[in-house]
Amino acid sequence: MFTNARILVTGGTGSWGHELVRQLLPQDPAEIIVFSRSEAAQVAMSREFEDRRLTFRIGDIRDREALVAACAGVDYVFHLAALKHVPVCEEQPYEALKTNVLGTQHVIEAAIANKVRRVIYISTDKAANPSNFYGMTKAIGEKLIVYANLLRSGTTFVCVRGGNVLGTNGSVIHLFRQQIMEKQEVRITDRRMTRFFLTLEDAIRLLFKASAESVGGEIFVMMMPTCRIVDLAEVLMEAYGRRVPIVETGVRPGEKIDEILLTEFESQSTVVYDREYLVILPPLAIPGLAERYAGYPKVQFQSFSSADSLMTKDEIRAMLIRGGFLS
Repeated sequence: MFTNARILVTGGTGSWGHELVRQLLPQDPAEIIVFSRSEAAQVAMSREFEDRRLTFRIGDIRDREALVAACAGVDYVFHLAALKHVPVCEEQPYEALKTNVLGTQHVIEAAIANKVRRVIYISTDKAANPSNFYGMTKAIGEKLIVYANLLRSGTTFVCVRGGNVLGTNGSVIHLFRQQIMEKQEVRITDRRMTRFFLTLEDAIRLLFKASAESVGGEIFVMMMPTCRIVDLAEVLMEAYGRRVPIVETGVRPGEKIDEILLTEFESQSTVVYDREYLVILPPLAIPGLAERYAGYPKVQFQSFSSADSLMTKDEIRAMLIRGGFLS
């Protein structure tokens, strides 16, 4: 799919972008353009990969003109750039709006202006029935991406929705490790809290699959395993050989006890694609989309919650080993 292609990755110096580039390079692209605001991260990434196919461009998705210029001659855009931390977006909603909503609009417009083949938007479980401003901005981003398929351009747009990815910047794994080793306690907002988790490597693998097999206009939902946050903390304590107190700090504004990847409303138009994905079909009549998925079975449940089918501690440990966090 990506042989001899020119690919733009917004937010490309982040954890998702870093792993995406690592897995894209063996697929023989002509060029990968890493578009981000961080000069230092771009320099470090350039030195790490030392690959002539990598190009780095300083820019912000809030700047439409910069994006239009960066998209010139590009075949595929992976739109990863976003403000992602729930407390930051709650405290600075104007900034989250400008990056996550207006920035996504700019990506759409830049892609259409340059006749990009396909745009892949990375969304989050927090966009499903959002309870915080971050989730609201990502939900609007999903709507914009879906709607973009009706703009009579040659560009197709697709969403991929997932949960927490282990090892990304600000990941709970890094936080718990620091707290266990340095602070001699683990701080958890609520012991009942559950979340979806996937390793970064597996997330990118699934992202490629959705990129290749999507039509445009659908939302691919990753079937991610779930666990209690307190169980994750205890597995890490056992692995490090340190038993420290767990301190509950109280649920933060906009934070849910359980997350969902699929709402009751969305389940009415969702099909089971395979063991790894559900596909949400939009209420908009996008040409060819309903026909593409006509033969797939409808889901038999009303929502997909992180409180369901929780991993055991052994399964959590196996996931951490697979992700390279434990030996």
